[in-house]
Amino acid sequence: MEKILDTNFASAKVELSHADFIGNDILLYDDIRKAPIPEGPRRMTFIFIALCTEGSARYTIDTEAKEVRKNDVVIISERHVVESLSGSASLRGLCMVMSMDFYHETVRNVSDISAMLIFAKATPVVSLTEREAEVFKGYFRMLKAKTAETEHPFRRKVVQALVLAMFYDLSGVVSRLKAAAEGHSPRAEAIFTDFIRLVEAHFRSERRVAWYAAQMCITPKYLAETVRQVSRRTPNEWIDNYVTLELRLMLKNSSKSIKEIATEMNFPNQSFLGKYFREHVGLSPSAYRRSNAR
Repeated sequence: MEKILDTNFASAKVELSHADFIGNDILLYDDIRKAPIPEGPRRMTFIFIALCTEGSARYTIDTEAKEVRKNDVVIISERHVVESLSGSASLRGLCMVMSMDFYHETVRNVSDISAMLIFAKATPVVSLTEREAEVFKGYFRMLKAKTAETEHPFRRKVVQALVLAMFYDLSGVVSRLKAAAEGHSPRAEAIFTDFIRLVEAHFRSERRVAWYAAQMCITPKYLAETVRQVSRRTPNEWIDNYVTLELRLMLKNSSKSIKEIATEMNFPNQSFLGKYFREHVGLSPSAYRRSNAR
């Protein structure tokens, strides 16, 4: 079996040296022909969104083969494994790479958008109408133009606002497709969506799977089985992901003390927070803050 390598934002910037980007937040490029094809399987550690504007492509995600054609949007979020990439000679496309920190900072407290990524986990290739594809191209052109304005004092904020608007539009596409396909979500998907929305609302104060199951009036075992079935991750993994991302954002972007952060995130004390953070991130909170000092 081939070793699965992580593809991170820093390596994407090196491989796509012609792209426009903001730090380790977002990267955009409009000539997919120049993108190098990685050898072997790669695990995503960011969100990848692309629109095929001409030609076709094939790839495998989590061992399942996918085909992409004109006006198809590809949405791949973190932890998914991609391999066997190939494209036709006429392939053209627009691509966007977004760090998970930037994504969560941009859409925090916007639970409607979670449905888009939830849908993308099961349906990573979404076909747009001509009009929807033109709208996406419009967002991409604006995002690329604003990202390139390195002297703009509010460049990052403007880009975040555009990304949020784009996600709302993509979420509208997802709603259309789900309504056309089935009229309503299957029970497993509905449970998973409700769970994610509860986690988004309460992860700062609640990290117990049993608490979330009680809010949903189901057993912890049933919740765990359903979440794993839909997402291939456990409820604890989802909760820990939200908690660690929030901790990283607070350590990176605020001047709050680690003790204050521990209190705000409902940890018993600073020591417990440090143990939890080191277990999930690999660094102590203070070391992480030093390594991300601006």
